[in-house]
Amino acid sequence: MDDPRLIALGNVLAVLEGRSLDDALASMPAPLEERDRALAAELSYGVCRWYRRLDALVAGLLRKPFKRGDRDLHVLLLLGAYQLFYSRVPPHAALSTTVEATRALGKGWASKLVNGVLRRLQREYETLARRVDADEAVRHAQPDWLYQAIRAAWPQHFPRILSALQQRPTLTLRVDLNQVGRADYLHQLTTAGIPARAHATVPSALVLDSPVGVDRLPGFAQGLVSVQDAGAQLAGSFLDLQPGQRVLDACAAPGGKTLDILQRVPGLRVTALDIDAGRLSRVAENLTRAGCEAELQVGDASDLPDSGWGSGRYDRILIDAPCTATGVMRRHPDIRLLRRADDVAALVDRQAAILDAMWSLLLPGGRLLYASCSLLPAENEQQVDAFCRRHEDMQAVELPLTTGIRAGKGVQLLPGVDDTDGFFYAALHRSRVP
Repeated sequence: MDDPRLIALGNVLAVLEGRSLDDALASMPAPLEERDRALAAELSYGVCRWYRRLDALVAGLLRKPFKRGDRDLHVLLLLGAYQLFYSRVPPHAALSTTVEATRALGKGWASKLVNGVLRRLQREYETLARRVDADEAVRHAQPDWLYQAIRAAWPQHFPRILSALQQRPTLTLRVDLNQVGRADYLHQLTTAGIPARAHATVPSALVLDSPVGVDRLPGFAQGLVSVQDAGAQLAGSFLDLQPGQRVLDACAAPGGKTLDILQRVPGLRVTALDIDAGRLSRVAENLTRAGCEAELQVGDASDLPDSGWGSGRYDRILIDAPCTATGVMRRHPDIRLLRRADDVAALVDRQAAILDAMWSLLLPGGRLLYASCSLLPAENEQQVDAFCRRHEDMQAVELPLTTGIRAGKGVQLLPGVDDTDGFFYAALHRSRVP
């Protein structure tokens, strides 16, 4: 199968079955031409991003829902609708290719239905859009539970947050400032015909005007630059790293922050930990590209072994906690289809277990940086407050507020503000041995 629309259809169906879009995209056929690969990715991301609104628009034109065995036809209609209203595909091409896809699926009997629904959607779009957009959650393509949670958490900011989460993300680079100055690298990009600008608040960050393949980035293969959101780049500075320190990066995959740590300060002894051996291999790939080394360990950050990393002590610990990832839905729009309201409590419990385990490995005078890419207070400031009540031997460190807003004892970055995704950071200092 090399039709990018059918590939996108398979990707969205995989997400609806519980698979991440990243995994689905990684399984796309290798021989696929770059143009077709890009279209398949664009359609996959786009339908996931706008799924609920597209679903509401199409549902208003169906006499009855498709049977489960014909779920592919339902998603095919959403693909057609996305191309009509959110892509640069010419309308006649969006219609003809979508109808033709019914035959490729072996369901030519549905071609007239698909054609009729999409043509009605074109004709009646304004009326249908007014009806579905009356529900703000549907208008922003968010599940009801998440819409309500974001609105309750951020009553003054939620319209801007919801709007930002529907936008395509910028491509942001982190420059290894020990190898090259940001202005010098910006000049290299300009020379290579890649327009970019310096990020306003993060000294190592450059924001590209348009995404490009990493193979076009000067020095990427040598680790001169990495792709990393500007908000994620703050973790390295918030750790207050010093030469010779022992650093544990818990939940390290895919390794962007591990590499950032190693490139910031020479002479660090870094252990990168992740529960998933497959994902830990991505950390190794990132480090190898840049010529950096760390001790790689497969393990559960909430369950300390009797030897190895679990018996060591560290000057700095980074917990990039497993979370709902609601702050990075611009980059991972499938989150809105994969997450459920009852996921939050389980994740909060796991975060607390990791915090308690990691705290026992922190040396007196050391710093633990708790990070999440969530927008939900239960995973962020409330999690840190609960941790502080359990541990008397800690003090919260007030982090510099170059971007974001104060949130309890930490800092919350909001998606779309200052060209960052949504991140939370809290720095905890160990004052004494309990």
